[in-house]
Amino acid sequence: MSNTPQDRDLAVGTLSLGLCPALIVVDLSNGFSDPASSLGGDFDSQISQINGLLEAFRAKKLPVYYTSVVYHDETTASVFRQRLPDLNILQASSEWVKINSKINKKPDELIIEKQWPSAFFNTELVTQLEKNAVDSIVVVGLTTSGCVRATVVDGLQHNYPVFVVPEACGDRNVSAHHASLHDMHAKYAVVIPAKDLCAQILSL
Repeated sequence: MSNTPQDRDLAVGTLSLGLCPALIVVDLSNGFSDPASSLGGDFDSQISQINGLLEAFRAKKLPVYYTSVVYHDETTASVFRQRLPDLNILQASSEWVKINSKINKKPDELIIEKQWPSAFFNTELVTQLEKNAVDSIVVVGLTTSGCVRATVVDGLQHNYPVFVVPEACGDRNVSAHHASLHDMHAKYAVVIPAKDLCAQILSL
């Protein structure tokens, strides 16, 4: 079957991790990663993959950041929360906003609070990346079709080469997970297997 405008992706170029990639672990809070949560699911395999990536980044003393959606009042992100009412469990005083204890987070690793899908929007992430001379980002976490994808697109729009590890991303909707990985690789990022990404990190 010939390629038509309906099934043809554009040619893509190569991107480099540079000298100081950062790992951004998106929304591995209890709210998104605990099956008991209305927002959550069973993501133990993704957590295992993320822990492996954390070891690789720490071995090279590279920056690591976590994000968590946290709401301190009733008005912030009101349209987003009206569209997805289950987000309202993510109150500042709740256990749902804490990073899942299965993630091997170190005490000195920064958690960036956010209120919308992207880790970049109205947060301190860009300031932190610039402070640490980060020249590319690796995005993992939850959910692939939501906050991961939004962070990837915004990372590109801040002119960072972006890399996504598929085994370290999860979604409640498997079809949306795979479609989003396809779209990100076709346009915004390099989707790279965990073993290949770790090998590149450890070779820096």
